[in-house]
Amino acid sequence: MSETAIRVEGLAKCYLIARALGRQPYRTLQEEVIALPKNLWKRALGRSDSMETFWALEDVSFEVGEGEVVGIIGRNGAGKSTLLKILSRITQPTRGRAEIYGRIGALLEVGTGFHPELTGRENIFLSGAILGMRRSEIARQFEAIVAFAEVDQFIDTPIKRYSSGMYMRLAFAVAAHLEPEILLVDEVLAVGDAAFQKKCLGKMEDVAGQGRTVFFVSHNTQAVRQLCTRGILLEHGRVAADGSVDSTLAVYNQRLRDMRIDAETGVNNPENRRGSGAVRFSAVSVEDLDGAERYTFGMGDTVRFRLSFTVNAPMRGVAIVVALRSGMSREIVTSVRHVVTERQMNPGTSSTVVIDLPDIYIRPGEYPLYLHVSEASASPKNYDVLDDLTPPLVITPHGRVLHDNFDPARPLGVFSLPSRMTMAEQPADESDLPRIVPSRPHIVR
Repeated sequence: MSETAIRVEGLAKCYLIARALGRQPYRTLQEEVIALPKNLWKRALGRSDSMETFWALEDVSFEVGEGEVVGIIGRNGAGKSTLLKILSRITQPTRGRAEIYGRIGALLEVGTGFHPELTGRENIFLSGAILGMRRSEIARQFEAIVAFAEVDQFIDTPIKRYSSGMYMRLAFAVAAHLEPEILLVDEVLAVGDAAFQKKCLGKMEDVAGQGRTVFFVSHNTQAVRQLCTRGILLEHGRVAADGSVDSTLAVYNQRLRDMRIDAETGVNNPENRRGSGAVRFSAVSVEDLDGAERYTFGMGDTVRFRLSFTVNAPMRGVAIVVALRSGMSREIVTSVRHVVTERQMNPGTSSTVVIDLPDIYIRPGEYPLYLHVSEASASPKNYDVLDDLTPPLVITPHGRVLHDNFDPARPLGVFSLPSRMTMAEQPADESDLPRIVPSRPHIVR
């Protein structure tokens, strides 16, 4: 049994929030002086502005062993960042205790841990000193940190002049390279380009492979599935699920499915929608062939989309695009386009179409939906887009076998193509072995 790296018992964090209704959150000194007699009178009468308590965390308990890679997932406001701030000793808990066994490297948010007036070089040595490292230990990792962050040209420039991308690259490089026993990473994939995100994931895999403990907070469930072996789901500051990453993500996706695509998560949410308003999706449903609504399918299943739309302005026909995004890079991995009609569509017209994706042979993972409806001529004006809909489409490995050389234990990539092997040249000492005859790959339909 591995040694304990982190033990959390009954952890809770409470914040006080002022409930000053009708009052500006910030006022000038003159305004405060003018309002002082009134505020003192209200306080004497017991009618002063009340304070509301907000529990960011409440009764959180778990234990993490050395070498575990734990993904912390949950919706915005669930308490994920607050938990990491307590574990990294930035914030004190209101109640409970957290025991940390080992040196911590933390990348929480831009602006945490660096002094803006110091240069990149000075901040690297300062961060190492805070971790208790000797100067010689920091110097041994210095070149690797600078190379990873790609800031060698600006390493002697005060970091207050760094861009947010440069700052984040250097912060992650310092956190990952200064040999922490425990690495805490909060939403590192939300900043930076695709190349930086890929580099960060690779480095975290290296750290995990060295037997060190990693805490990874992310909304990117595909990255959590790839990197982590255990998942903890937080809801309203409490632990809602704690187990293998697959089981925890299953609970998380079930919570999203229970919410359905409603005003908060999809069709009526302006944050997920863009377009002209000439045509609008009015309902979205993902179903199996029996018509039952669900969002989890096995490889090789048929996925059915039932889409309703309403025309609000004259349209020259209608076309619909259904696409799946990669949960990792947000790139569209597959899409289909269907012309519903090329006839003139008048305002007030509503219709529902059914689009099937048969034998969907993509790797296990979460795939957010991208839906687009427009004129049949692909007008740049009359269109409606729903992007990154919740819940995502979930593909599990419990479907039909793709082909003979499919390896379900290492589901890398998005698609799995059949392949075949031939021996182009026999080894000299094995010339008497029978030559391998090429054969057609066997695909299970």
